[in-house]
Amino acid sequence: MDKVLTFQQGRVPLLISMPHAGVKLTPSVEHGLVETACSLPDTDWHIPELYDFVGEMGASVVAAQYSRFVIDINRPEDDTPLYAGATTGLFPATLFDGQALFKPGLEPSAEQRSSYLESIWRPYHRLLEQELARLREAHGYALLWDAHSIRSHIPHLFDGKLPDFNFGTFNGASCDPALAARLQRVCGEAPGYSHVLNGRFKGGHITRHYGDPDKHIHAVQLELAQSTYMNEREPFAYRNDLAQPTREVLKALLQAMLAWGQARYGR
Repeated sequence: MDKVLTFQQGRVPLLISMPHAGVKLTPSVEHGLVETACSLPDTDWHIPELYDFVGEMGASVVAAQYSRFVIDINRPEDDTPLYAGATTGLFPATLFDGQALFKPGLEPSAEQRSSYLESIWRPYHRLLEQELARLREAHGYALLWDAHSIRSHIPHLFDGKLPDFNFGTFNGASCDPALAARLQRVCGEAPGYSHVLNGRFKGGHITRHYGDPDKHIHAVQLELAQSTYMNEREPFAYRNDLAQPTREVLKALLQAMLAWGQARYGR
């Protein structure tokens, strides 16, 4: 496989993870996709651009390069379902709207999927583990922000319109409740935006697996409604007029996260 991720090491105890921003496809996956999947509609579009300010903040950043249609980095290796009801797995078989992802008989083989696990999924998780360990060793704690986005209306997955900012902490297990409360206050002070904690999205495998407050690793997933920064229909254009105010809220959230860590740990 060619380059499967990008990584920028920072200086503060914050790691930003972008597991669903990739758009690369393997030849087998590209050949097998149904027509409506070829535009990669379930991508977390433009997340690196939306968060391009985090380097100046000193955060570490890791971003996947391959599409979740190849393998979903935010699912456990054994493909245990994360949610009751409609969801997608380690090797997605359906689009978010429930439609089949691959043409009949053109799904990747078991051998190909095994290679995706070894060459795409595992390097990403090795890097997460190593960087979180480095941050904790250097600072005494580590903060993990798992950055996602999704269309604001997907009837197959949830009813009605999704709130703008959807925080997931695995029902309080992945980070200190005081940190979650601080993030909620930031959103509550941002006019025009809605938010929820542990609503439809409680955090995927990355949040659940790496967040461990007892070991001083605090993980939060943000599932951001795409209506806050882009057009949700093809060609999925980035909207700077929407994105700029949203970026200000994101900056405030990450600054609040760092400030909480400094106050909690004194460093």
